[in-house]
Amino acid sequence: MVTRVRGPVRAVAVTCVVTAGVLGLSACGGADTQSPPGPGSVTTTTTAVGGFDLVTPERTFDRACGTASTPDPGQADVSRIAVADPSLLDPLCALGIQSKVVAVAADPGGIPTYLGPTVTSLPTIGSRPDAQRAAGARADVVLGRSTAQTAPYDARSVVVDESASWQDQFQAVADALGRGEEGTRRLDTFAAQAKRAGQRVDASHSQVGLVRFGADSEQIAGTASFAGSILAAMGVQRPQSQRSPGSVTVTEKNFDDADADLVYVSFTSAKGKDHGVSVLRSDRWLDLGAASGRRVFVVDDSIWYGRRGLAAAPVVLDDVQRSLNGYSG
Repeated sequence: MVTRVRGPVRAVAVTCVVTAGVLGLSACGGADTQSPPGPGSVTTTTTAVGGFDLVTPERTFDRACGTASTPDPGQADVSRIAVADPSLLDPLCALGIQSKVVAVAADPGGIPTYLGPTVTSLPTIGSRPDAQRAAGARADVVLGRSTAQTAPYDARSVVVDESASWQDQFQAVADALGRGEEGTRRLDTFAAQAKRAGQRVDASHSQVGLVRFGADSEQIAGTASFAGSILAAMGVQRPQSQRSPGSVTVTEKNFDDADADLVYVSFTSAKGKDHGVSVLRSDRWLDLGAASGRRVFVVDDSIWYGRRGLAAAPVVLDDVQRSLNGYSG
């Protein structure tokens, strides 16, 4: 029998489809000393792209995951987790329970490197595993973003709403794994860290731009982007022309809208980097106030954007602190 349980979690809809018995283990509640992940170690090597400095040219993701969490009081635990979408490894890493993952639906090398070695070394079963390989994981629960992703697994399925904010997606995973209270604590801890960091760098007096270069175009990232949400948590302001939730394509007519007190640029691909460098070296770009004032910084697009969460958030926060520190508009 298939049952569906829907629970509102910060406005996110989480669907749990029970297709097999849940292996529940009694566990104690979470400790106050448990914490979300840190940004990792950064070297002091100076590197530039297109004449502009990288914020953090080299980083070792040695503290990518949070300390190990335990279920909330009265909640059962699981022993074996399968992940049908690699992006959902982020909340597991942030909860510090990556060691429970027994299978990831990804090809070798397909796990995001920012999650650190304890996650990138997890067993992969191919991006489209068949029923035999999926069942071979013997998972208690499988996390996915659609029922099609979780269908091959003989396990309790948790389908996360990909249209929700990253905070709500993290909370949904925490709730589904019996760690709802601990998940809320970790989100609150990060929110407090971001607010304090913003106060230290006088974030409210800076207007920051976000520009992403593709293979033949560039876009201004909106406030609803992952990076935009971290800036907002810090209290960083955006220029009036960059306050829409969605991204805006840069054209000849609105080229100057990319300018700000400080601008973070990134490249979506190798071809995006080639195109981006050509723009960064152009006279029109160099005429922008941020460029002429050497206030353009290059960041890692794979961490600042996409389906990212609480494991990636401290990395972006650290990048902003390093570059915005000591500057205000």
